[in-house]
Amino acid sequence: MDRPLAPEGMACRLCGGQDLRLAFTQGNRGEFRFYRCAACRLVNYDLAGGLDQGKYAAEYPDPLDPDHARNRPQTQTFRFLSRHLRPPGRLLDIGCGNGRLLHLARAAGWDVRGLELSPFLARSVTAALNIPVDIADIGDPGLAERLGRGHYDVVVLRHVLEHLPDPIRVMALFRELLAGGGHVLLEFPNIDAPNLRWKRWLARTGLARKTYPPDYRPGHCNEYCRESFRRLAEHAGFEVQVWETYSRDPVRDWLLRRFPVGTKARTLIRRQ
Repeated sequence: MDRPLAPEGMACRLCGGQDLRLAFTQGNRGEFRFYRCAACRLVNYDLAGGLDQGKYAAEYPDPLDPDHARNRPQTQTFRFLSRHLRPPGRLLDIGCGNGRLLHLARAAGWDVRGLELSPFLARSVTAALNIPVDIADIGDPGLAERLGRGHYDVVVLRHVLEHLPDPIRVMALFRELLAGGGHVLLEFPNIDAPNLRWKRWLARTGLARKTYPPDYRPGHCNEYCRESFRRLAEHAGFEVQVWETYSRDPVRDWLLRRFPVGTKARTLIRRQ
């Protein structure tokens, strides 16, 4: 059976394609609709349904505590970085949180700087670690000039890309920030992970149904698979050098790095 088409006038936010068909829904009535582009495979959320991205930190976990649950993912990101790139160099962490990754990178020899939307987190990182953190939104005009055009060897963006409606603009910002041959390390959900596809099938057939809070709104604008992200990177003049999936569990992580079927993707791309 053919899937319903996207509303008239809705185009893919990656390639501009018009052949968008319903991929899945969210919400207790299926009112929030996600459409997959037949050309580039990007899953586009129909933004007319509304977004909820108002998540702001109210606490500051100690970035020096390796056992804190909020620190372990950043430690894992740093280990990935260390496997593939070496200092010296300049590193910018966009959405740096409590600064754990910045702390580890600086200790390894990187010259580090953060960008954070939350003034509370930005000021906490600077006070605790003496690391400069700018308070800004990634979409702010003139951000490349403010942070340093062509200044960085590595830019890190962890679980932010899927929240941004204009991926082309984000990739253009990376190109502005990076020196020639620089890299971007990104993490985001892998929408084509077998586990997620199985859950969507169960929901579509009615065999299992998720219950959402009454005030639920999606937070993701776009959902990426390996193919759609590759197209995005190449469109912006980047080469995908590493693509893997990961888990916080050490044993599963070892397996998912070798068999990239996990629900979370990690990739390293290089500016051409």
